[in-house]
Amino acid sequence: MTSADRDRAHEPSVWCPRCGDPIAIDDDGSWACSRHGRVPPLSGFKEPSVFVLLEHATRTRFGGRFPTWLPWPLPTLWSVSGVGVVGDQHTVATVLACSGPDPLGGAGDLVVVAEEPRTGLGAHYAGIAGLEPDGRIFGRAADAKVVVSGHPTPLWHVEAADDRAVYVGEASGCWLWVVGWPGLATAAVLLEATTLVDLSSITAELDVVPLTGLCPRLLSP
Repeated sequence: MTSADRDRAHEPSVWCPRCGDPIAIDDDGSWACSRHGRVPPLSGFKEPSVFVLLEHATRTRFGGRFPTWLPWPLPTLWSVSGVGVVGDQHTVATVLACSGPDPLGGAGDLVVVAEEPRTGLGAHYAGIAGLEPDGRIFGRAADAKVVVSGHPTPLWHVEAADDRAVYVGEASGCWLWVVGWPGLATAAVLLEATTLVDLSSITAELDVVPLTGLCPRLLSP
């Protein structure tokens, strides 16, 4: 194990994308979860700032540009509340959180995940078993539609835990998950924020993106 690997092994903020448990580095330099074996690391959760968003956009360009989907413009009174990335040398998933008011009062949270197949991050936030959505849901008409990087993109509702609403589709060759708490807040956001853009495509506008504190759902969905 190199000194760089030892430094990474002691990083206090690296988790399994499939269950959220802290993970560590094996002697061969790979990340390992006690429940899921070798997994790519989930990391990058910091208090949102323009610098953090720029850092995230730069990191996800390594090994090929990987999208981070942002509802843009954001719904009224909603703000970006965190970003994260799965992967070490190569990005295999991203997550962006937004927070704002629930139409019935209280707070709402939304996470948007882009991931390569069998990563498991979207399913983790959805609170469902397995790594991917049940393919049978795609046999019916879509339940919602958004525009992702200029392309109309259907979304299907996924049965999940009662405290959240989950939608899934496909964009840019990756799974697109939209998970929100509570369910009504998710529906309201999708009705108002019907366009998703890649965060990397609006780096010149990051100083006008509303920001708020780190969303606790990123660590404890």
